[in-house]
Amino acid sequence: MGTDNYTWVREFILLGLSSDWDTQVSLFVLFLGMYLVTVLGNLLIALLIRLDSRLHTPMYFFLTNLSLVDVSYATSIVPQLLVHFLAEHKVISFVSCAAQLFFSLALGGIEFVLLAVMAYDRYVAVCDPLRYSVIMHGGLCARLAITSWVTGSINSLMLTAITFQLPMCTNKHINHISCELLAVVRLACVDTSSSEVAIMVSSIILLMTPFCLVLLSYIRIISTILKIQPTEGRKKAFHTCASHLAVVALCYGMAIFTYIQPHSSPSVLQEKLISVFYAIFTPMLNPMIYSLRNKEVKGAWQKLLGKFSGLTSKLAI
Repeated sequence: MGTDNYTWVREFILLGLSSDWDTQVSLFVLFLGMYLVTVLGNLLIALLIRLDSRLHTPMYFFLTNLSLVDVSYATSIVPQLLVHFLAEHKVISFVSCAAQLFFSLALGGIEFVLLAVMAYDRYVAVCDPLRYSVIMHGGLCARLAITSWVTGSINSLMLTAITFQLPMCTNKHINHISCELLAVVRLACVDTSSSEVAIMVSSIILLMTPFCLVLLSYIRIISTILKIQPTEGRKKAFHTCASHLAVVALCYGMAIFTYIQPHSSPSVLQEKLISVFYAIFTPMLNPMIYSLRNKEVKGAWQKLLGKFSGLTSKLAI
């Protein structure tokens, strides 16, 4: 095929989840409510950690980063999805599509690395509690957080460049809810084997490396917990790590299932549902999983609400 048959499209059409109007309206209402809960929940957690000095610890520093990542990730996909639910022409420009792909990939990568960093934090807290404050000092925490953001952004920049240098021919229809990596690559009218290899290599590096670190951390954590003699102390240690481990299994598992083997990837419908899970459900549930079952966070909420009640009472008088 000669290069004259190639073209560079200026816009794409997202096919979304459904073409039925009633279904789209119902999904609009559902996803709007979930998005508002996501934004409110994560921002409130970040604000609470900022206001309460008792939560100024490495664990909650990383949780603040995770909350900001979740809000940003949801915002990179959900508002455009909501607009398209009610729009007759579900068009997204080339630049907007590239930007959406970059931010969603970057923020997703940042979250994976952050989960590994949080696993390391739990490893130090459980396995070396006497030196926890010495090891997890402010400088190290800041460097680990910056490394997470930089790593995810560089990986995303590379994959976005690889994807959008491919000629898309005349096919503008993306069978997805957003400008998702594999969905955009499928539009190319050239052999994408090298691009798919790059995606797989990037996925192995960005997903499997943090996942292996998480796995090693939890092997050491579990072996340490099993040596704790009082049953109550053992239960408390397990409870501290259980929520994080559950989210790690969901996030890493589904991402590996989707991206490690592009040729044997799940169906288009499954890919859409996975994207909905990452864009809406995970960011909405993370504040509850990580924080609302935590006694320290509950105490901070009660303290903050007590101050707010006292302030309103004084103003009423």
